Amino acid sequence: MNSTAFTFRPLDPLKDAQLLHGWVTHPKASFWMMGDARLEDVERAYMQIAADEHHHALLGLHEGVPAFLMEQYAPAHRELVGLYEPEPGDVGMHFLVAPTETPVHGFTRAVVTAVVRHLFQDPAVGRIVVEPDVRNKAVHALNAAVGFVAEREIDKPEKRALLSFCTRERFEKAVAA
Repeated sequence: MNSTAFTFRPLDPLKDAQLLHGWVTHPKASFWMMGDARLEDVERAYMQIAADEHHHALLGLHEGVPAFLMEQYAPAHRELVGLYEPEPGDVGMHFLVAPTETPVHGFTRAVVTAVVRHLFQDPAVGRIVVEPDVRNKAVHALNAAVGFVAEREIDKPEKRALLSFCTRERFEKAVAA
């Protein structure tokens, strides 16, 4: 899949809330933990992110059409505070692919590849940190395919998570294979 078909734009919490609401409440997004969210809950959650200097949300587009959500955060300040020893250049990441009635083979892997590539475009980023639910085997496989290495399980307030890291070098090696 052509990675140039993916672009990113800042998420607009009010204009994009209806779209996001459909994504985060879909049964396939169960690990996003917003299944019962009302539209107002989604607006509020993403307005909080928009106001947070350590957390950002981007809408991912495929050929100009909204197709996924990406969040990046500073793990020294959000999500993982006190759960691991952050290094300079660490950035945390979440992604959610929009549900579809017509899945395209390889699309989600192309999305995670585009997300990681986008984060590594910032030369200050040395390592990407993820903490998916330990039960989310599909995302563990996707993360491994783009160079993430699992370190250990951790307990977060909302879930048991698999703390994993990806360096620029591991990413380049994984996507070149």
